[in-house]
Amino acid sequence: MPNRWKPNVTVAALIEHEGRFLLVEEDTADGLKLNNPAGHLDPGESPEQACAREVLEETAHDFVPQALVGVYLNRFTRTRTGDDITYLRFAFAGQLGTHHAWRTLDEGIVRTVWMTPDEIRACADRHRSPLLLRCLEDYLAGRRFPLELVRTDPSVLAAAG
Repeated sequence: MPNRWKPNVTVAALIEHEGRFLLVEEDTADGLKLNNPAGHLDPGESPEQACAREVLEETAHDFVPQALVGVYLNRFTRTRTGDDITYLRFAFAGQLGTHHAWRTLDEGIVRTVWMTPDEIRACADRHRSPLLLRCLEDYLAGRRFPLELVRTDPSVLAAAG
């Protein structure tokens, strides 16, 4: 099957502190957009490991996933190229840890920002993906699933070595 369809696997973090959520503002082909700290699953890592890595790279904070909020499928067409891309997102809630102020944020990340749910809802036109709001609403509805729901076979982790 040379033309097998393969969605892009991504992870995202929902990080709440005192009623506000940590987002990143990133420079995209469509201008400055808001998103959860998020990114692609790399070879040799579990979704939980990928999420912790992406949060560190995009916010300079340690992050420990504690629950799965949901698994989401989203289709997107790139504005510049017209590429039709499907994303499979694992969204995690968890605990924000130490801030490493010396770290440089990932390329394209302009800054981090804390926003209330109402502020996030009010700027939907600035969201990088509709999954930002969908994941937020699921989190606010109390959706939390045990991390054990996502199983990573040891053969995946061995691929990193």
